[in-house]
Amino acid sequence: MMPLPAWTRSFGRIVVMVLLVAFGTILLMRFAPGYYSDIREMDAQHAESARSSLQAEQLHGGSVLAIARSAFGGWLHGDLGRSRQYGVPVRELIQPRLKVSGALLGRGVLVGWVVALCAALPLSTLRRWSGILGVPFSLLLAVPVGAMATLCLVSGVGGPVLVLVLLLVSRDFKFLHRALETAWEAPHVLTARAQGLSVTQLLRTHVLPSLWPQLIALALLSFVTALSAIVPVEVIFDLPGIGQLAWVAAMNRDLPVLLACTILVTIAVALASSCSRSSRLEGEA
Repeated sequence: MMPLPAWTRSFGRIVVMVLLVAFGTILLMRFAPGYYSDIREMDAQHAESARSSLQAEQLHGGSVLAIARSAFGGWLHGDLGRSRQYGVPVRELIQPRLKVSGALLGRGVLVGWVVALCAALPLSTLRRWSGILGVPFSLLLAVPVGAMATLCLVSGVGGPVLVLVLLLVSRDFKFLHRALETAWEAPHVLTARAQGLSVTQLLRTHVLPSLWPQLIALALLSFVTALSAIVPVEVIFDLPGIGQLAWVAAMNRDLPVLLACTILVTIAVALASSCSRSSRLEGEA
């Protein structure tokens, strides 16, 4: 377990990361073309009132510091702000979508990690042909997530979970294969094999126990990898999750919604990375 100073440093890194990401999101969105525009301006009935409200917003809170001060102040009081596009509190938009994204990430990470482990286990015991048999995973790694999702959607084969599974299998396989190969060559494993222990016994008593810290760290990093693909997957498959909400908010210059989605994803990534680092350090110790 990490000592208190290490946890303090990790918490400090997370806070700094969240502040930098939030300020960068505000800066990029504020100076993006068409920030002070609204889809209601296309409607003759509401164009005048929309322009008036946008002008008032520009006059009273147009600077980056003013926007950041207002956003951070609201977050400290538990207020995520109000959506410019939908006119409802951001919290009401995020809560139901968290369940959709959480379920997708949970299924994708669990299945992808298990498939990668099941593929790496038998190949790690082979002294020949393991490199050739691992080529499909390397080729799969070169396929962009968007292209993979589009191909599944057009062909009608698979869905968003399959895309996340293929992404994680292609990225986790090489690490698992290398770690297992190293574990099989450990002196105590070679000694146990020479004494006649079966492969199942070797895995249960020697190989997997020595790899648990690395496996836990990899599982946490798999969550980070899946999060990086959540936006294109949800947008292409039209899933009402956090990724799709962030995409729509970016397209419509809805800063309160985009800022909330960005900070939530940043916190999740930072926590997973910190826990993964802690698990890896404990394994090395």
